[in-house]
Amino acid sequence: MYSSQIIYVVWAISTTVSAQLPGIGPPTSYSDKANAKICDISDYGAVESDSTNDVGPALQDALDDCASGGLVYIPPGNYYISTTVTLSSATGIALQHDGILYRNGDIDGDQILTMENSSDVEWFSGTSSGAIQGYGYEYLADGNYGIRLARFVNVTDFSIYGMAWVDSPSYYLVLDTCTNGEVYNLIIRGISVAATDAIDVWGENIWVHDVEVTNGDECVCVKSPATNVQIENIYCNWSGGTTIGSLGVDASVSNVAYHNLYMNQADAGFVKWNGASGSLRNVIWDTVIQHGGSYLLSLDGFWGDQSDGDGLEVYNLTFTNWHGLDSDNSRPTIRLLCSANDTCTHIVVDDVALWTDSGDDVTWTCENAYGSGACLESGGHAGDSYTTTSTISATPAYSTPTMANDLSTPFPFTQSFTIPPVPTSFYPGATPISSLLALTTAGGLA
Repeated sequence: MYSSQIIYVVWAISTTVSAQLPGIGPPTSYSDKANAKICDISDYGAVESDSTNDVGPALQDALDDCASGGLVYIPPGNYYISTTVTLSSATGIALQHDGILYRNGDIDGDQILTMENSSDVEWFSGTSSGAIQGYGYEYLADGNYGIRLARFVNVTDFSIYGMAWVDSPSYYLVLDTCTNGEVYNLIIRGISVAATDAIDVWGENIWVHDVEVTNGDECVCVKSPATNVQIENIYCNWSGGTTIGSLGVDASVSNVAYHNLYMNQADAGFVKWNGASGSLRNVIWDTVIQHGGSYLLSLDGFWGDQSDGDGLEVYNLTFTNWHGLDSDNSRPTIRLLCSANDTCTHIVVDDVALWTDSGDDVTWTCENAYGSGACLESGGHAGDSYTTTSTISATPAYSTPTMANDLSTPFPFTQSFTIPPVPTSFYPGATPISSLLALTTAGGLA
């Protein structure tokens, strides 16, 4: 009864998030924006297939000209960018990105494209073949980092979809204090190296779905503060995984629903903090396929060297319908660790079958975490503490289908990436929630 009550509560939260999804995204269609005004970068000096022509100024002028309402158009073709672009205080703007932007040389700044303090924003490819080529290997092979690809700061009512983002010299997409946004139908592909997060999210009412990621760090990561976040149909294909954290002082993360996570050499539920304060509440990880990874199902209140907080409240977390195996049997497949200063209660592990491909048994470790399932103890009050480790030698029964594009090794550091097409599936047997676009002209006009 205890387990089902908790699952019901969390699914009620998930349903609440889903109910908000129809209101997420730009209220004005890109076709209406195109009917109001079209700002084609070719009309502002952009020259296709000319590496001596920096498209940055043309793109900046086009964005500024359509900032009060209109559609900025990057036509099909190859464009080279050597300067950053920033759009501030825009309303009712769409960026139809049908060409390929190639990073050209060292670019000063934090990210190639910054969108800030704006609303009713849409960035998409009308052909589902627009792309950014970051040539990150030119930095990362030598242990260095370059510019990030994109950051949205205080943007409301937005969507980003239908593109390939390839080989960033650092992070790919950061959603910083954003509200009512949708990110979907993206493929992000890069080198397996740290500090190359694919999608970092903090804000309110954010839906990330139908995304494939290959990189060396976070796949889709929720950071603080965040509330009402839904993440589903995610294919982490040799990546860090769908993490929360690291959480620090005054953390606030609540009402997060994960659904249909496919992990190939990645970690589905890895929550990280150390010496944090604040709260992590009402999170569900439902329906996970796991093909390798190091920290499969893990709450780690001892991660890193943060030590400023006086304890994190962790409440009402559910892990359900997980199946698969690890690739590093030196670590527990289930690891639920809270410090003596944390309050970790109402945690449920239900219908979880995680095994290993490199041994005859697996371990579960729990410390100061309370709830039901796995090695969790019931109860949990101030001053309570325990540590337990269980060895599991019976192979569980489970079924774990595979995806055709599963990588067996990471991509090399020493060469550029071919730009891949946007996939038509991001979870076994599931088609994208929103269809891929196949338009050919600005705003879809014939």
